[in-house]
Amino acid sequence: MSSFFRARRVGYTAATLTILTTGSYLTLRAPHASSNNHGGPNGQLESLRRKIADPTAVVPSRGVQKKHLIGAERSNPLDILVVGGGATGCGVALDAVTRGLSVGLVERDDFSSGTSSRSTKLIHGGVRYLEKAVFNLDYGQLKLVFHALEERKQVIDNAPHLCHALPCMTPCFSWFEALYYWVGLKMYDLVAGRRLLHLSRYYSAQESAELFPTLARKGKDRSLKGTVVYYDGQMNDSRVNVGLACTAALAGAAVMNHAEVVSFIKEDGGERIIGARIRDNLSGTEFDTYAKVVVNAGGPFCDSVRNLADKDAKPMICPSSGVHIVLPDYYSPEGMGLIVPKTKDGRVVFMLPWLGRTVAGTTDSNTSITMLPEPHEDEIEFILDAICDYLNVKVRRTDVLSAWSGIRPLATDPNAKNTESISRDHVVCEDYPGLVTITGGKWTTYRSMAEDAVNAAIKSGKLNPANSSLTSNVRLVGGDGWDPAFFTVLAQEYTRMKVSHTGKVVPGIMDTAAAKHLSHSYGTKGENVAAIAQVFLFLHYMCFTSPLFFLPI
Repeated sequence: MSSFFRARRVGYTAATLTILTTGSYLTLRAPHASSNNHGGPNGQLESLRRKIADPTAVVPSRGVQKKHLIGAERSNPLDILVVGGGATGCGVALDAVTRGLSVGLVERDDFSSGTSSRSTKLIHGGVRYLEKAVFNLDYGQLKLVFHALEERKQVIDNAPHLCHALPCMTPCFSWFEALYYWVGLKMYDLVAGRRLLHLSRYYSAQESAELFPTLARKGKDRSLKGTVVYYDGQMNDSRVNVGLACTAALAGAAVMNHAEVVSFIKEDGGERIIGARIRDNLSGTEFDTYAKVVVNAGGPFCDSVRNLADKDAKPMICPSSGVHIVLPDYYSPEGMGLIVPKTKDGRVVFMLPWLGRTVAGTTDSNTSITMLPEPHEDEIEFILDAICDYLNVKVRRTDVLSAWSGIRPLATDPNAKNTESISRDHVVCEDYPGLVTITGGKWTTYRSMAEDAVNAAIKSGKLNPANSSLTSNVRLVGGDGWDPAFFTVLAQEYTRMKVSHTGKVVPGIMDTAAAKHLSHSYGTKGENVAAIAQVFLFLHYMCFTSPLFFLPI
């Protein structure tokens, strides 16, 4: 029995038993208000890292978070209240709380329930943006690529268990294409500089077929001359988003989902926003939360938040629909993506391995703003049509396992005189006193977007942070101390229940697939999950093997 009920760290099992037997955990603590400890940025950073990496740390319950928000009264307001629990909103909360500010965040649905979970799952600088920058001599596009490539490496470093480098293959059906893409992707490497993931390289047609067996070598009066493979990042977008929310909560922010801002509280005379009326969408109750500054990170819905402050606010969102489809795993090999560089209308389509399946997309078309955008059949057919010429397998509509649509919040600056050009970069503005809006941008640059928004909020509210932004050096919960071999710890130290050939439930080893899933989903916190599961397994085992175990003494 001792070999069955073991854990790598006694703390995990002890904490789990406490939760199971008493329904609570004594070290659970409410988010703290900042004390503005000026011990220096290095001291602040080390203290923060220890707090987030503490194996016994528990994210406070939703009830505790709500209580903290209610406690932010007019006489004791939060420094910043964030509206929106997507990547940008959670990034803002994390950036602000790690500067020693008191922070609250509310999300009307669930964390990452919107656009942030409906991406291409890529962390990239934007190959097509670099092409536009070169041919249009557009310095703005080039600056966007420089910045995104810098942030790409930062995202991977901060969440190594959820992000990794992914090779992407670019097919070349003429020698001109081979030279063109080789030179272009070498420029991509050059722009990345010290943030380079891996060098791009050329592969012959034979080598390419070995690396990507379903890649077509002939078709429509053309033959494959070779491919150029370059590297970008891939992430589990929804888990990174939730990781941001959990990390912010562990650092001291009060984050609450299913909590909707229904109106803003203004100073007497209506000169400045000083808080918000919030409805708990689970209970239907409403409460007030006061803050020196409100940050609007509502993504495609940021205009509706702005309209709560000023019903005549000029719209700044031009929504664009991005559709993706999921195909069976045999469409792409594990560990290698494919980029269709030119579709019939000039767009780029990716086909990437994803959690044992293949994700293909995306589209870029005008759309209306809705809570649950649905992919249209013509968009699905567009993606299938784009990839079929590059594959030697029959591309069938019946192979589409699922599809989703996300709304990109392409932004225009409401204060700009010329709104003809819609930017792919982000926009930060304060068009109503006390309400800072951050929108636009892309997943890859969420961290720097959050930093810019917090800088604007500090200026607006005349706040007193303890230090400058630390998020470039803060790993998300589960990332500190993690390495790719961490799954072996789980496989060796924890057990799973197995059904024997006689039908009896007995303890057995944890298989590699389960250990890898826990490792890549939760990082070092995978041990906490395994410990909880092991306690339940132990109790289940004792129930069937020793009925007297549960009798009162």
